[in-house]
Amino acid sequence: MTQSPNTKIDRIRQLNDSFRRTFAGGRVMITSGVEILDLATRNDLLRQVREFTAFDGDNDSHGEHDFGAVTVGGQSFFWKIDYYDRALEGGSDDPADPGNTTRVLTIMHASEY
Repeated sequence: MTQSPNTKIDRIRQLNDSFRRTFAGGRVMITSGVEILDLATRNDLLRQVREFTAFDGDNDSHGEHDFGAVTVGGQSFFWKIDYYDRALEGGSDDPADPGNTTRVLTIMHASEY
């Protein structure tokens, strides 16, 4: 059964929100600009990513909740969810299917974008 485009986007958004809120169901990567932060700042950054709800047309044009920007300690950070095949060798053919998709959440300092 083929999903309609809106149903598919709704499913992708649901999977992305669940992954981002729990960090379960995929891989979380941090860049060197995040790694060098002190533990308290890094923990605050991870909390803000998990709690992010400020989606709008500028940061969520496809409605998938796969990108956001937060400010921690006066510094700007971005996070992005990408969809890979299960072997992490290429892009996922169907990000709405968690059985065929590995989600990778990358958190980075804005200067690393």
